[in-house]
Amino acid sequence: MPTTVPAYGTEAAERLASMADVTASDAALRRFLHGLPGVDAVGLQARAATLGTRSIKTTAKAYAIDLAISMIDLTTLEGADTPGKVRALCAKGINPDPTDRTVPRVAAICVYGDMVATAKEALRGSGVQVAAVATAFPSGRAALPVKLADTREAVAAGADEIDMVIDRGAFLSGRYLEVFEEIRRVKEACLREDGTAAHLKVIFETGELQTYDNVRRASWLAMLAGADFIKTSTGKVAVNATPPVTLVLLEAVRDFRAATGVQVGVKPAGGIRTSKDAIRYLVMVNETLGEEWLSPEWFRFGASSLLNDLLMQRQKLSTGRYSGPDYVTVD
Repeated sequence: MPTTVPAYGTEAAERLASMADVTASDAALRRFLHGLPGVDAVGLQARAATLGTRSIKTTAKAYAIDLAISMIDLTTLEGADTPGKVRALCAKGINPDPTDRTVPRVAAICVYGDMVATAKEALRGSGVQVAAVATAFPSGRAALPVKLADTREAVAAGADEIDMVIDRGAFLSGRYLEVFEEIRRVKEACLREDGTAAHLKVIFETGELQTYDNVRRASWLAMLAGADFIKTSTGKVAVNATPPVTLVLLEAVRDFRAATGVQVGVKPAGGIRTSKDAIRYLVMVNETLGEEWLSPEWFRFGASSLLNDLLMQRQKLSTGRYSGPDYVTVD
């Protein structure tokens, strides 16, 4: 289904307009971002750890597992990807467990831009979205015209969602307005001629941003530039999504909506492999943002191996035993 460009309500539009001065110059943007409240690292890590200890009972666990499955961006981003591999992944995303039709489909299949057309055809009519990484993923090291062309080609091929990476070098050098303008231009490149647009997810590569304060600043910067989702990582570096970093993103979207009336989604990606991990993140979302964010529209998992563990745990809950190793496919 095409994604319509968000039509903000009058109040939200007015609030966003009132913040236009924040991005009027590099100096103004720097003052705003460095004026955000500092992150208490010790308190943040303690809260994330506490939320990770919450006990989930059987009925709630079964619900959480199905919810997590429905939130997965099932991903293959390898140089050896082939059309056959992408089609097989799409089939798994539509019907994760061929022995159980009650298993929900995943939210999206995430591929490189040259595989978008293949995924789009394989997913036709399923309701599963096609997400494409763009803007010189995963490094983000390319000229802006190249990044915009990369985005436009993926959108033209049928991508429903674009996962872009910010220029971390520019951000860490303090060239905030440059990063802002790049995100804004990529957002424009997501537009289609019919007035719809691909959703834009902005990846920070939080493992390279060095501090929680930088993660909070990047979050606000991306949202001010028009991000529909903010995302932790590419999954291609040593440190990807962590509970404390994801908590920073969750608090940022909460505060951004309080300030502007605009709701933005969150996507932790990389390193989330088990059902226990996924449920911890869902608890964090519920406790920080409430039930409104507990849907694929507002929260996603970027994962390639998580689905298999969720399927195994789901089978265990329904039958009381684990299936053999050939119960799930190895992607």
